[in-house]
Amino acid sequence: MRGLARLLRCERGANAIEYALVASLIAIAAVGAFNNLGARVDLMLNNVSNAL
Repeated sequence: MRGLARLLRCERGANAIEYALVASLIAIAAVGAFNNLGARVDLMLNNVSNAL
């Protein structure tokens, strides 16, 4: 019974899940930013190529 009570009070799993959610949100934001940045760099290089 004591082990079950200790297991229910343990918050390590909840903390790990919270950290995983934060890391996944950061990764999603980074992918979106890099996608936008890549499109802008591609446009810039095309403009340079056309100017030459």
